[in-house]
Amino acid sequence: MRRAWAERLPPGLQLVRDYQRPWLKSDLAAGAALSAFLIPAGMAYAEAAGLPAVTGLYASVIPMLAYAVFGPSRVLIVGPDSTLAPMIAAAILPLAGKDPDHAVALAGVLSLLIGVMLLAGRVLRLGFVTGLLSKPIRVGYLNGIAAAVILSQLPKLLGVPSPGGSLLGNAGGTVRAVLQGAVNPLALVFGAGTIAVIVACRFLPWKLPGVLIAVVVSTALAAALDLTTALPTVGALPQGLPAPALGGISPGDVIALIGPAAGIALIAFADTSVLSKSLAARRGGHVSGDQEMAALGLTNVAAGLFGGFPVSGSASRTPIALQAGARSPVSGLVAAVLVALFMLLAPGVTSFLPSSVLAGVVIVAASSIVDVGTLRRLLRMSRTEAALLVATFLGVAFVGVLEGIVVAIGLSLIAFVLRAWDPYRTELGSVADVPGYHDLSRHPEGQRVPGLVIARFDAPLFFANGAVFTEHIRALVANAPGPVQWVIVASEAITDLDTTALDDLVALDDELARRGVNLVFAEMKGPIKDRLIRFGVSSRFGPDHFFPTVNNAVKSYKRTFERE
Repeated sequence: MRRAWAERLPPGLQLVRDYQRPWLKSDLAAGAALSAFLIPAGMAYAEAAGLPAVTGLYASVIPMLAYAVFGPSRVLIVGPDSTLAPMIAAAILPLAGKDPDHAVALAGVLSLLIGVMLLAGRVLRLGFVTGLLSKPIRVGYLNGIAAAVILSQLPKLLGVPSPGGSLLGNAGGTVRAVLQGAVNPLALVFGAGTIAVIVACRFLPWKLPGVLIAVVVSTALAAALDLTTALPTVGALPQGLPAPALGGISPGDVIALIGPAAGIALIAFADTSVLSKSLAARRGGHVSGDQEMAALGLTNVAAGLFGGFPVSGSASRTPIALQAGARSPVSGLVAAVLVALFMLLAPGVTSFLPSSVLAGVVIVAASSIVDVGTLRRLLRMSRTEAALLVATFLGVAFVGVLEGIVVAIGLSLIAFVLRAWDPYRTELGSVADVPGYHDLSRHPEGQRVPGLVIARFDAPLFFANGAVFTEHIRALVANAPGPVQWVIVASEAITDLDTTALDDLVALDDELARRGVNLVFAEMKGPIKDRLIRFGVSSRFGPDHFFPTVNNAVKSYKRTFERE
């Protein structure tokens, strides 16, 4: 009884029961290493989202505490992410104007809405929706996000005012500022140096924290040389722990954020789910998608209540924890406590941190999600999927990051419908010394059975392809070498049937019957037969119209033909 009760507890509380003392040393070390990256990265992603830098620390501390309790993955790190930052900015900045306090409140409401949507998705078991984003479309979307993030950070890297607006407007404004000589050389040196240090540390044989080195050295130099008036800096953080910051929100603000929240929830869960499942597979385990959705929902609710903004699983910080030896969510708890201590004890340090350094951190993070290899591979394998990737990229880059979600889902659905609308279809025949009946387009040496057409259609039958199916049968009958008496439809791949396709099927049966041709089905699945009965056509397609295999149907035809 006690064990059954314990298994109903949240995963983090279950871990308290199962925690092993030898893990503690590894978790403490991993938490310390993780906190060194969380502080600069959290501030950088907050600024990329158009928010005060301190909100990035709030969104790092509170979500990790919540996920440690409710998260099903042992070592997944949640927090601000470069892929979400431009979407958050696109959602809140038009509503906030130039009021940073209102922007923080809007970000909190956005996070709350995302959390509620994810919790509702858990109740309704909507984890399958991430399947709407195929890999080519996900890659195109992430490449578009990377381009948007990099271009949005270039003004900070160069020390020029940000023009804002669309991707093209941002790029054009930055180029004009450069041509007018507005670049701050010191900001550029610090920003470019940050990028160089982070990238160089990745190629060294030793595992060095490039982000931490760049941030600490830059801050120390700016303080030692008293450069705070010579280049833009982050400024001192407010001292204290995360607190609610939801004032000044109107019903109109909430309504305006519902659409963006739905799109961000989809992307956040898709990213987190993929990362969580890959981590579980590495350990030979399994993570429930519904449980992950609920945990991410609660994590975003917690972030929204305490001055943070939307978060997801982090593909950049999780590997840091793993490499440092993390064994459990305790590593995240340790990192959260250390970040909180920084906010309490040393918030003024960031007054010497150049803004261009954080821009460099974000640019490197965004560059890491760029995936050109998939495009090259798709160009060799499937030009259609390559076109989908490029179209999604262009939609995100030039239409907008939020609108790009709609573009991505729309393209996914169009790709599915096109594939189902025009599926592979062929005629089957017998091949010498090979059992069964085979595709005649791949086996031109195959033989047709006189008076018989065996057709195969590799898709469900629905409103978009019913006419394609019937035209396929008509063409095979018309092009048959002699008079046709039977048409056998190899139906194993027909996994669904709607009323529009049924009407097309009935019309085809009537047309063939007038020509003295009998239409029958082989290998049709039971649920589709049940649907024919429910649609009221069982009298037309009786038991004698269905055969368990193509071979059985051919034998029945031959017996009938021989009797005649």
